[in-house]
Amino acid sequence: MEGGAMVLADGGVVCIDEFDKMREDDRVAIHEAMEQQTISIAKAGITTTLNSRCSVLAAANSVFGRWDDTKGEANIDFMPTILSRFDMIFIVKDEHSIQKDITLAKHVLQVHLNALQAAQQDDVVEGEIPLSVLKKYISFCRSKCGPRLSNGAADKLKNRYVMMRTGAKQHEKDTSKKMSIPITVRQLEAIVRISESLAKMSLAPFATETHVDEALRLFQVSTLEAASSGKLAG
Repeated sequence: MEGGAMVLADGGVVCIDEFDKMREDDRVAIHEAMEQQTISIAKAGITTTLNSRCSVLAAANSVFGRWDDTKGEANIDFMPTILSRFDMIFIVKDEHSIQKDITLAKHVLQVHLNALQAAQQDDVVEGEIPLSVLKKYISFCRSKCGPRLSNGAADKLKNRYVMMRTGAKQHEKDTSKKMSIPITVRQLEAIVRISESLAKMSLAPFATETHVDEALRLFQVSTLEAASSGKLAG
């Protein structure tokens, strides 16, 4: 018996591509891993629980291959139970724009040119922060810093959570339709995790109101905006 990807990624990040093509039983199995960070196994008389304490970065395609604004909620075929387990959900569209196409083409070509030059010169092109220093900094933040919400940040988050719940109820009343991602305690916990992560990046002992504001902004432009516009459905 061997551990799967999420078990092997314990303490790190698991990246899942083609998330929409997962088998139905695998989608059900990932519920426990994302909610309780454990995976239960019962095979050949062996019953055990394995740790899967990892972050999940998943990418999925729309049902029609590319996003169709005229189809609305029919673009995505996911149950709300799995969508609500992600802290942030971004809809990435392939919009036609000459400037964006030029920028993207330059970036792709530059990546290939740099790879060719690096292979010829055996030199690694460093960014603004050397990769080795960045790795050490991330490792230090994860092992030495464990920020928690300050009292002011907690009060602000509580008030905003009540406002979001009220706004979601009003939206459902106006549209006569349930939101695909209901605003529940699970979303509140997601904003808390984002706030604490932002504080950890700056080695701050507490997540302040500034961190909460940024976490709320990220949640607003991702999950909340997608759910409110009716573009995510089960």
